[in-house]
Amino acid sequence: MGEAEGQIVEAKDQLPEPPLPSPVVQPPSALPAHLERLTARARDYVEASSSANTRRAYASDWAHFSSWCRRHGLDPLPPSPQLVGLYITACASGTALSDGKANAVATIERRLSAIGWNYAQRGTPLDRKDRHIATVLAGIRNTHAAPPRQKEAVLPEDLRAMLETLERGSLRGLRDRAMLLVGFAGGLRRSEIVGLDCGREQTQDGRGWVEILDKGMVVTLRGKTGWREVEIGRGSSDATCPVTALQTWLTLARIGHGPLFRRVTGNGKSVGSERLNDREVARLVKRAALAAGVRGDLSEGEREEKFAGHSLRAGLASSAEVDERYVQKQLGHASAEMTRRYQRRRDRFRVNLTKAAGL
Repeated sequence: MGEAEGQIVEAKDQLPEPPLPSPVVQPPSALPAHLERLTARARDYVEASSSANTRRAYASDWAHFSSWCRRHGLDPLPPSPQLVGLYITACASGTALSDGKANAVATIERRLSAIGWNYAQRGTPLDRKDRHIATVLAGIRNTHAAPPRQKEAVLPEDLRAMLETLERGSLRGLRDRAMLLVGFAGGLRRSEIVGLDCGREQTQDGRGWVEILDKGMVVTLRGKTGWREVEIGRGSSDATCPVTALQTWLTLARIGHGPLFRRVTGNGKSVGSERLNDREVARLVKRAALAAGVRGDLSEGEREEKFAGHSLRAGLASSAEVDERYVQKQLGHASAEMTRRYQRRRDRFRVNLTKAAGL
């Protein structure tokens, strides 16, 4: 689901949920001590089976579904395809809760995945192929499906302008410069940027680490399909070199172990020990793009909607003039088709097939 966030449920509907059991961590009672330790380890593995963002979204979606059930005097357990079919109908029509907002098809599909996951963890699987769900969902897709709303790509000239808006000579400015350049040059997701450590196996929540070499740095990442390496070469000048920017940040922030990117406190003079939340990357990209006047042809409201963490990833895919397979490898995509979805150029008609065909 990658990096999606669940809708916030109204405070009056946030009632305590029963603890979520997991089929792999419910052994018989009175186990020997060594098996109890295995049970605890199994819980850790269950936790590691999905990203923190996915777990937050699934928890929020289950709370949303449970709140809707309570409002109608219904019990979400045991699973009922008819009930779930009515729920996704309410989501599509804007009557799921009192806010009156209809959910997008992608949101409904995510909510359905979250409901199915929660049921499975309780040992009572939901049959998503049941006609009460499958047929309703097909109708929702046919009626409400719309083209994906992609974030604007930050191109190299945009990135240079954004770097100029950062605080000069401050630790916060140095950190933000390094995050933007490393995120762009590596084609990294926002969670991958903040998940980096200085070295291998330095933290429990790390998603990878960096190794700085003479010609660049190697970023080792734990992704959705396993581990992969991303090579980030040095830039043509120190002002735009991601490796130089990272080295400067680490040196002046006195970071030699643990998370690369951390919160700056004390009026920009102190660096904390905990890693940044990935949402800070999205806020940084949005803030810097607006300050730099990127896409000044749009209104401020439109520009706010255009930029987010994925803008860096799309920017590399859209601007790197190399064989497509290298971009695909850098982004960690399984197919070239997925990579092409990230390639968004403003000069759409630079290849004119009409003229090329002789017309």
